[in-house]
Amino acid sequence: MLDDRKLAVLRAIVEDYVATNEPVGSKALAERHNLNVSPATIRNDMAVLEEQGYITQPHTSAGRVPTDKGYRLFVDRLSQVKPLSAAERRAIETFLMGAVDLDDVIMRTVRLLAQLTRQVAVVQYPTLTQSTVRHVELVPLTERRIMLVLITNTGRVEQRVIELPEVVEDTRIAHLRAVLNSCLDGRYLSSVPDLVADVPDRLPVEDRPAAATILSVLLETLVERSDEKIVFAGTANLAGADFSSGLREVLEALEEQVVLMRLLGETTPDTPSALTVRIGSENPVSGLRRTSIVAAGYGSGDKQLARLGVLGPTRMDYPVTMGAVRAVARYVSQILAAS
Repeated sequence: MLDDRKLAVLRAIVEDYVATNEPVGSKALAERHNLNVSPATIRNDMAVLEEQGYITQPHTSAGRVPTDKGYRLFVDRLSQVKPLSAAERRAIETFLMGAVDLDDVIMRTVRLLAQLTRQVAVVQYPTLTQSTVRHVELVPLTERRIMLVLITNTGRVEQRVIELPEVVEDTRIAHLRAVLNSCLDGRYLSSVPDLVADVPDRLPVEDRPAAATILSVLLETLVERSDEKIVFAGTANLAGADFSSGLREVLEALEEQVVLMRLLGETTPDTPSALTVRIGSENPVSGLRRTSIVAAGYGSGDKQLARLGVLGPTRMDYPVTMGAVRAVARYVSQILAAS
């Protein structure tokens, strides 16, 4: 267990290395930070930190740089996540509030995160299992053609034009709409197939062919959109990161949706929306062992719908990055709750 002075030295090393990308020496620490001890004492503390694996010396006679273990302790001991300024919060709110639908919210979010953090931003679409039906609309277009509109609590809107097997009066369409909404409103999309299985039997015989056609299209729509989807932005930010080698492996890993889902998906059961930080060798994917991922859940009310985050080099500004991810997740949650 490190004492407070050694923790302060480690914190100073991390902050200086993140800022300068240069190994940090005891003299520089004494000059830049108010540690209230001599350079000799700092050297002794650095020797202990190196012996315990928190820092390392990349070259002989060079200063020290943090290890993954050092970054982990730094993150775990952060006294506070750097809050965004009032101007930054207003800009985020204005930018995200201008979104017109779920796709727009997601695309704005991923662009915003990349700009705020100068890292690669990753946003997961709300999954099928976490979405519920808000409303089903059946809009008559012609005597034998209607539009099916499915609206979910996550802002997803699905539309399909359906050719009916026969002419169906508007009053009968309205009755079918009422039946669908009565059994699906507020229910999870994943449960829709079981919930609508007996709907035709609850209708007059003459309405059952039309109902069967509509339900078939509804279920096909859910199957088509049941896959989990990830979007990311800001890969150009990797060009200025610490990847003199290994950049190709990072880019290849980013192309794998399953990999990104795994990285974002791990949460703490009791606090699913809390920030999670995975550093360097903690990543299970070999191509990402030199990166860190900061992620948080977003949702509607107390329900987490999906996750978002950023990926960058282990030498990242963790307080700033964690503050940005947390703030954006909260704003996205507010937008979805209000939609």
